[in-house]
Amino acid sequence: MSRLPPLRLLTTFEAVSRLGSMREAATRLNVTQPAVTQALKALEEHVGAPLIDRTTRPARLTEAGQQLARATRDGLDLIADTIEEIRISAGLEEQRLTVACTIGMATYWLMPRLTDFYARYPDVMVNVQVPPTDLPLISQGTDLVLRYGSGNWNDGATTKLFDETVCPVGRPALVERLLATGEKLEQAPLIHVRSTETRHWAGWSDYLNLRGLGKPGNAGQVFDNYVQAVQATLDSRGLMLGWHSITDGLVADGALVHWPEGALDLGTGYYATVSRTGEKRAAVQAFVEWLGGYAIKSSVRL
Repeated sequence: MSRLPPLRLLTTFEAVSRLGSMREAATRLNVTQPAVTQALKALEEHVGAPLIDRTTRPARLTEAGQQLARATRDGLDLIADTIEEIRISAGLEEQRLTVACTIGMATYWLMPRLTDFYARYPDVMVNVQVPPTDLPLISQGTDLVLRYGSGNWNDGATTKLFDETVCPVGRPALVERLLATGEKLEQAPLIHVRSTETRHWAGWSDYLNLRGLGKPGNAGQVFDNYVQAVQATLDSRGLMLGWHSITDGLVADGALVHWPEGALDLGTGYYATVSRTGEKRAAVQAFVEWLGGYAIKSSVRL
């Protein structure tokens, strides 16, 4: 015999113990009173002790019945609470989305704009992941990725957000001093970003070569990600290649300035790719629509 009786016997007993009446319990459970009586007898047989003192009017719980009533009430309450938690969690999960992008994109483009998204969609939670690669891939649990390149991906629906231009940037005082002394760009103190995870991004050598300016004249400082490079630039330690997604906000705030006539269009851009499962979710659709609004703004400004 199973240690636990059928759940219907326990729910019937709980109703009787709570309401103090078999007739009232039958009404609440939408069953006949004989069905309630039969369920109580079956439960008593399973327990091996009388649970109802039928010699009194109205019938009362025996001591064993009181023990079981407390345990049943606590157990059913725990089950109800757990089910409610699961329902809430399921609802929250439906309103949660995961986006993956580079640390530079997350820090300087996406995160500062999320306040606007939350103002429009207060019930949606955005989980931002920063994988150790400059070209995030759609993996299990990822609804969409934001990535730099030419947009030739086939792992989901891809939409272009904006053209990704590059232009040297630096502290206003540093740029002003370099220009005043007539120092050439390739001879200026340069800040480089080099690592195995930034191979898809052009560096100073690529930029200077495309501009016909030769090779960098000094070794400069080297960092392995754009967050460190931006901080070094803000500390006036040199010029860095400023990408639209990383430094335009700092330029707009006046913290950095562009090198005059230094903008270069490499024919690349930033794209949003939605996973095939993400396309079916309302929260992801709302996020993509919101991203589209910023894509339009960026296109107009550029």
